[in-house]
Amino acid sequence: MGSSHRLEEAFRRFDEANAQDPNREEHQGKSYPKEVLYAERMTETLGTFAPEAPEALQLTARCQHIRRWEIPRDRYDMDRAGYLRWRQELKKFHAEKAAGILREVGYAEDIIDRVRFLVQKKQLKKDADTQTLEDVICLVFLRYYYEPFLEKHSETKVVSILEKTWRKMSPKGQKAALALSFSEKGQRLVSKAVSV
Repeated sequence: MGSSHRLEEAFRRFDEANAQDPNREEHQGKSYPKEVLYAERMTETLGTFAPEAPEALQLTARCQHIRRWEIPRDRYDMDRAGYLRWRQELKKFHAEKAAGILREVGYAEDIIDRVRFLVQKKQLKKDADTQTLEDVICLVFLRYYYEPFLEKHSETKVVSILEKTWRKMSPKGQKAALALSFSEKGQRLVSKAVSV
């Protein structure tokens, strides 16, 4: 199986796994399993932001939230420590789920290890692909999920989240973020958070 065929088959299997998500999201009049739509948005954003991304990074973007609903947030204490434990468990879970599918598709262990490394967002700010992945995650959040988030939370909390998001991004990612369109309120809070 050639590289492009393997990539397509891996995407198909990731999407098949995510299609079982019981959570739905409406987009342009159509209902999607939430994590299928998220994965498609990750792939689309990566393609625009980093069109020359290596195959391992393309795979990682597609499977970054694979079967996320299986480890719900409310299984952990609803405090900072509980949130961090939840995030760490998710990273390991996504890495193992992705690795299993990649082995079935026929990927070599070096690619699988690289995807596991990237899914766990190791060496952020030091590893170029990990940083690109983080930039894409932040851009997807800002483009598709920020405005709905904004409506549910206080301005203080939103600005705090935006400040943390901004610090995680590279200068290239920040530049792409500033090119996005927001509502008047959304733009005001972004400007406040990033001091633009």
